[in-house]
Amino acid sequence: MTVGLEELGLRPGERVRWRPREGARWVEGTVTGRERDGSIGLRDREGRARALPLDRIEVATTGRRGGRTWEPATERAARTEQLGLFG
Repeated sequence: MTVGLEELGLRPGERVRWRPREGARWVEGTVTGRERDGSIGLRDREGRARALPLDRIEVATTGRRGGRTWEPATERAARTEQLGLFG
């Protein structure tokens, strides 16, 4: 069974960031879709395509006080999957 973006709590066009390698600066981009191998399809600001595993991505969100913050995509996916148990 293939899990889509919605089941992971992601949407096409959503803002994300990732590090190309450990210790590098964050690169921002947007979600484009789900790849066959299960990775997340992304586009950076220059339009270059990437496919990264879920555990390397952080998703833009609004914090408790209304400010922009980032959360690991794995945390969002875990929370979204658990909500399905109650529906």
